Amino acid sequence: MNILQHSVVHRLPVSYRCCIGPAGVTVEPQTANALNSDDDLIGLRLLSHNGDSAWEIMQNIKLALADIQLECSVLELEGEPCLFVHRQDECTTTCRLKNFGVGIAETIAGAHDDEACYSRSTSTP
Repeated sequence: MNILQHSVVHRLPVSYRCCIGPAGVTVEPQTANALNSDDDLIGLRLLSHNGDSAWEIMQNIKLALADIQLECSVLELEGEPCLFVHRQDECTTTCRLKNFGVGIAETIAGAHDDEACYSRSTSTP
């Protein structure tokens, strides 16, 4: 059975950029005026798993993307593993993940501007 098949990821709402510091490679949120630069990254957080299994799933997602030579990194953000890919690779990433049966959760605006809910988008492999 495909280990990724019952996984669900959510795109983080802000863009990031990679930075290297004393603790190694990290990411930091982009400012609005710095968007669309060469180092603009999007982040995907796993909603369906947590703990050690989340790290394992994210590493398997990274391997699935490496199979098509797509550069990505799994880094800790707020205590959880997150996958970061270049913004220009977002469509390729989501297509590849859907082919593996990974659900992509999308934010849907509610009746009030400050409300949101999540919808699971799936495809049949």
